[in-house]
Amino acid sequence: MKVVIPVAGAGTRLRPHTYTQPKPLMPVAGKPIICFIIDKLVEAGIHDFVFVIGYLGDKIRDFIEETYPTIQTEFVYQEHREGSGHAIWSAREVLEDEDEVFIAFGDTIFEVDLQQFIQCPHSCIGLKKVSDPRDFGVAECDAEGKITRLVEKPKIPKSNLALVGLYKIKEVNALLKAVEHLVHNNIRTVGEFQLTDALQHLLEQQITIQGIHVDNWFDCGRKEVLLETNAMLLNQHEYSNDAFNLPAFENTIIIHPVNISPCCRISNSIIGPHVTIGKNADLNHVIVQDSIIGNFAVLKDVVLRHSVVGIDASIRGMNLSLNIGDNTEIDFD
Repeated sequence: MKVVIPVAGAGTRLRPHTYTQPKPLMPVAGKPIICFIIDKLVEAGIHDFVFVIGYLGDKIRDFIEETYPTIQTEFVYQEHREGSGHAIWSAREVLEDEDEVFIAFGDTIFEVDLQQFIQCPHSCIGLKKVSDPRDFGVAECDAEGKITRLVEKPKIPKSNLALVGLYKIKEVNALLKAVEHLVHNNIRTVGEFQLTDALQHLLEQQITIQGIHVDNWFDCGRKEVLLETNAMLLNQHEYSNDAFNLPAFENTIIIHPVNISPCCRISNSIIGPHVTIGKNADLNHVIVQDSIIGNFAVLKDVVLRHSVVGIDASIRGMNLSLNIGDNTEIDFD
């Protein structure tokens, strides 16, 4: 079974970081988003990957080839970013002979038993209940959990089950024909060719698609969700530093959980909780909490919370001398 991972998007909601860094390579809890996806799939026994690349695609290709030399990879270029359905259409030539494919969007982190997908006798889609489903593809299901209808970004949702970006499709040729139908007839939703619409076409052909509920799912396309995901993962021991394995940073207090990469220089600071710091970062006289700091970043004399600092960024604060009288309040926020 091949895995298709679309990673061609420009990540506009995470700018300015995604001007120079592809969204799937944004770090969370010590490693890039895409690594969480690949690692779980490899652990489930899948080693054949197709990456649909576009914006900053060379960076993604170089990272994958360097980090995962043992998996089988193919890279397909999506020249025009016209939606998730168009991404699958771009990869049609490498998929048309497959018996089944697994599709995982490259900007989501998920917690689910992938064996449920692999062992399911039908095509299946990952689902998660959300409070406001209007920004997602939405599934309606029967009493047995089989999907009866799929709608992309409905104005009036009839279900709160959102599509989380995980799909196993057994009827590969039928899916490719459905996407072809969308493209050739210029059938778009919200201006793009949607995978959701192609899958709805399969349902109309009486093809069974099972819904599978995922435990956790984070669409890391926005800063707030990126930081929320970072905190959630750091709360799990496997993604945070053991308090006894960190070096003794000079005059520094570490409030766990944190993930501090090797070769960082930290002094006279308070770090944590829920802070990820990339390799070779240099922090002096700082207070940082609930933040992600990129590789080679330099921070001096600053207080940061709920922040994302990019690779090789430099922030230097102000040294203040204050003479404050009685009954005075100063707020630097």
